[in-house]
Amino acid sequence: MTLAHLPAYTAYGVDVVGVYDPAPEATRGLRERFPVVGRVFESLDELLAEPRIEIVDIATHPAERFELVEQALEAGKHVLSQKPFALELGAARELVEDAERRGLRLAVNQNGRWAPPWRIATLLVQQGAVGEVCAVTHLYEHDFGWTLDSWPDELEHFVVYDFSSHWIDITRCWLDAKTIAAVRALEYRNPGQPPESKAPWGAWVLAECTDGTSAAIRSIGTETQRPGNPFWIHGTEGTIRGSVRQGTDFVELERDGTVTRYALEGDWFPDGFAGTLGELCSAIAEDREPFNSARHNLLSLQMTLAACRSAERNGAPVALSEDAGG
Repeated sequence: MTLAHLPAYTAYGVDVVGVYDPAPEATRGLRERFPVVGRVFESLDELLAEPRIEIVDIATHPAERFELVEQALEAGKHVLSQKPFALELGAARELVEDAERRGLRLAVNQNGRWAPPWRIATLLVQQGAVGEVCAVTHLYEHDFGWTLDSWPDELEHFVVYDFSSHWIDITRCWLDAKTIAAVRALEYRNPGQPPESKAPWGAWVLAECTDGTSAAIRSIGTETQRPGNPFWIHGTEGTIRGSVRQGTDFVELERDGTVTRYALEGDWFPDGFAGTLGELCSAIAEDREPFNSARHNLLSLQMTLAACRSAERNGAPVALSEDAGG
């Protein structure tokens, strides 16, 4: 919460009624660091009983999220959940249906959707700027040394399931008009990663559509002196190319012999976190489904789980119909 959520909420003037963490040391001195926080609650029940709270932002480890989302919905609160909002597709659908039955909005904190280059790319795709999308390609360079001796290094399929989920989700957005038939993935230890690290740092994920459209996501598992996260969206009438994070943000459209580079404001961290909450707030006010709704995120989760299953099968394709039961 202190890395991006609260800095974003401070910058954008969000009324943070209060916070709760089962570990008291996690919130010690928090209000001094972030005056936007109204109070620190002593229990989850106390927080959920507070009538001023309309939205609960859940940013726990994955295993606890289902129960916490369920409790917040039962308390009549709209929810913004960290991704993935459930560990299994069946459980995710259950939460989506529960929220809809109660007339509440359940959104997922897929903050990468509001990373400035990706956001512009999404709008361009939606406007038909490249015609029909034919292919999506991502390459990202990240040294995962920061995971050593921490929970991500213990997480099964860390790079595919956790880190790459942002790339899988934005790819899902750009392929919104397509039917994704199968996903395949492979994980491997990078020769340069420390021997004491447990999780593989290298990975690739491929998505195949019924009409021949494809998408590729490649994690190098290391960084060069000029690291970046380039992406390409090729269409029948043009190409979008860009990069996100690590000081490399840009996005441009090539069409009809002309290249247009777009001015960008903000950054993925922390502005993307303001984007997810802002979209949820707007959706509540306008009585509509948010762009980052849990229902819209179901396909992203399904693709991620299929990728994990494929990695366990040494890259064999997993049909989404096969993985539909979750």
